[in-house]
Amino acid sequence: MVPDISTGSRTYGLLAYLYGPGRRDEHEDPHIVASWQPVLAPDPGRDPAATLKQLTDRLDLPVLALPADRRPTRHVWHCPVRTSPGDRLLTDTEWAEVARRIVHATGIAQAGDDQACRWIAVRHAPDHIHIVATLKRQDGRSPRRHNDSDRAQAECRQIEKDFGLQRLNPGDRTAAKRPTSAERSKAERTGRAEPPRETLREAVRQALAGAATEDEFFARLTAAGLRVEQRIAPSGDTLGYKVALPGDRNRNGQPIWFPGSKLAPDLSLPKIRQRLTDNPLNPTDEPRPRPARARRDAITPALRAAALLDHDDDGTAVAQLVGTGELLDALAQTAPAATRTELRTAARAFERATRTHERAARADHRALRTAARGVLRAGDALGRGEDGGTTAMVLSTLVLVTLAAARWHSAHNHAQQAAAARQAAHHLRTAYRTAAATPLRTMRLHGQRLPEPVRDHHTATVTAALPEYADWLRNGTGWDALIATLDQAQAAGHDPTTLLKTVIGQRELDTADNITDVLIWRIRHTTNLPTAPKPTTATSPARTRAPKPAETATHTTPPPPGQQRPRR
Repeated sequence: MVPDISTGSRTYGLLAYLYGPGRRDEHEDPHIVASWQPVLAPDPGRDPAATLKQLTDRLDLPVLALPADRRPTRHVWHCPVRTSPGDRLLTDTEWAEVARRIVHATGIAQAGDDQACRWIAVRHAPDHIHIVATLKRQDGRSPRRHNDSDRAQAECRQIEKDFGLQRLNPGDRTAAKRPTSAERSKAERTGRAEPPRETLREAVRQALAGAATEDEFFARLTAAGLRVEQRIAPSGDTLGYKVALPGDRNRNGQPIWFPGSKLAPDLSLPKIRQRLTDNPLNPTDEPRPRPARARRDAITPALRAAALLDHDDDGTAVAQLVGTGELLDALAQTAPAATRTELRTAARAFERATRTHERAARADHRALRTAARGVLRAGDALGRGEDGGTTAMVLSTLVLVTLAAARWHSAHNHAQQAAAARQAAHHLRTAYRTAAATPLRTMRLHGQRLPEPVRDHHTATVTAALPEYADWLRNGTGWDALIATLDQAQAAGHDPTTLLKTVIGQRELDTADNITDVLIWRIRHTTNLPTAPKPTTATSPARTRAPKPAETATHTTPPPPGQQRPRR
């Protein structure tokens, strides 16, 4: 159940909308379900003789009774309350109780207070109501509604429990401000996919990812096509900034500006400066790295972030969350077309997981910010070849990071952030499966073409190193790709047994979605193997010989009874 409080200045205009047909004729049977005094609140939806003018005058009476200089400019309090998709439909009686509990919790009209503000609750759709109140009590005083949004949210969590509805996650006042209902309606009318506030928040986040200086940040905003205006002090110092979308104007034709602090708490200029100075990056003129190289370079700091989220102090963990958010924003801007949508969605979801009341430790996510900068400098990656393979490799790692973030937030009772991290992991998995399909298929073909003695040798190596997972691995779809990876690593001079022990020790496997894939990418990252091996033929002299007896003394044991031999 979601409340959305705002204030305005036109009681009649709001009532005309609530009782009207709606912008798409979606309003059905508008009527009052509860009010401050049913006898005094005419209902144009039920009484043919009642008018909107009469209802407006009754609601505004305590405001109009005051001298003009004591009347609040924005005297209309508006709170739509909506159930979640999938919730049962509430009756009028239940919605009336919801309305009374919310006006009580927010200080608009506490139970038993006959001098409270005047209010009504209008229902014109099955899944929500609109609570309208005027912000002067009947004794002329103003209501005590400090933190009314937080109190409304808290009461809705209790209503969900009492009514058996979906339980939403409680917040901690670190979330970005959501678009208002007016902003959402305007976006629909103008054909925008989302309100400008959301578009601008993503654009500012992406401009900040891997930025080395304040000037570079502002230059990126301009390059992204945003209108940017800096607030300059007489000394010439920049005090703040605001952004707007081209073409987004108010009724007077003026651009609709959003200061960074109104987009998200961590996008104010002081917070941005703190991030840039606490974790300074070196603006370099070195040659741009290739996309595949930049993605490989991002894996080590991402793995470190996952480890720190599981084992380190709060300040360090928060720094890893912020750095991971920048890396996701960088990857979302440069991802191949096949995975870009899922990566953008993952980055947007994880943005909520980067903000908590705990403060990030200084300079603890410089490596992640450097990796984000490298990804952006490298430019767009292709969806094939080494670019596609390294994209899959880094996405596989980031799934682990976001799941570690979800565990950290859950341990700290950050319900919304934990849910956001899990949502990001879901979208990263989807993007990973798309990116990994081609390189894994190439590896499987490579593994299937290997001679049987070579396959048996690698099978025995895996069985000895991972006895608890061996059967599952051999029967999985990624087995041939793992065999191909071990064979290629051995050809490059690595001992497969030692290599497996090394990658297993890097991180436990119990939380992995697909152990085979994790092993493949860890081995290829550790040995710097290409992600798309060149196929070899079964007649290659170097690969057709059986291992020498000394090499296979511990690897000649046949499979357990009933165990299917590896597929060729």
